[in-house]
Amino acid sequence: MCSAPVTDGPDPEVVRLSGTAWESLSRRGSRTLNADAAAAVIDPSTGKTAFVVADGVGDHLPAARAARTAAEVAAHVGARSGAFAGILAAQRELLRQFPQSEADSVLVIAVLPSAGQPDGPCEVAWVGDCRAYRWNGRVLHQITTDHTVGEFWRTRGYGPAPRLDHVVLTSVRTVRPADIGHAGTGSSTGRLLLSTDGVHKRLDMAVIKAMLADGESAAHVAETVVDNALRSGGTDNTTALVADCGPFLDRTVGDTE
Repeated sequence: MCSAPVTDGPDPEVVRLSGTAWESLSRRGSRTLNADAAAAVIDPSTGKTAFVVADGVGDHLPAARAARTAAEVAAHVGARSGAFAGILAAQRELLRQFPQSEADSVLVIAVLPSAGQPDGPCEVAWVGDCRAYRWNGRVLHQITTDHTVGEFWRTRGYGPAPRLDHVVLTSVRTVRPADIGHAGTGSSTGRLLLSTDGVHKRLDMAVIKAMLADGESAAHVAETVVDNALRSGGTDNTTALVADCGPFLDRTVGDTE
């Protein structure tokens, strides 16, 4: 298996995995430390690629360690056994490694098909309020639904207080299997964005769509997304993972015009 960590700096480098060019970028806001994490793994036996973005619950070292551990475990197991299995494996590892309850994280994982099935479905699973978006060249689709108190009441016709959008209902450590979010896409071709809430709670759909529709590389788009979230007044840590998948890759990576 091969994996790559999150990039934290101004000069991200494109990494190619199984016909996919991707880049993750993370920057600390006004927090004490950056408790976000990202990981990418291709499994040699299945040929599938897993991308993960995680956000530690809290501004302390156990949360940061939990996010990094959960991201790596979910990516390795997800590439081999699927997105749902990746989250369950991350949960087992957190409970094994960290007895303290504050070592917790939310995350989203996307598993792409093998290179031999470039237009097969993409499998997505999540807990908490990390998100996955897919831009197919025409339409931006938010694949995930936030597991927050605010979203719970909003879907029932109420107008919750903004602070409730920051209170999560599920996390890697505490989620029951039946409550894990799970979705699939009809096709994996396109541009994929995984993000922590420091990104998407500062940028609306129209802004995200415009950035993903940019003909620049995945690395450039990841940097643009993160920078715009911080420039909009964001104070949270911001992490974005952008992947160009399948034939879409040929229309984006290396296009400098």
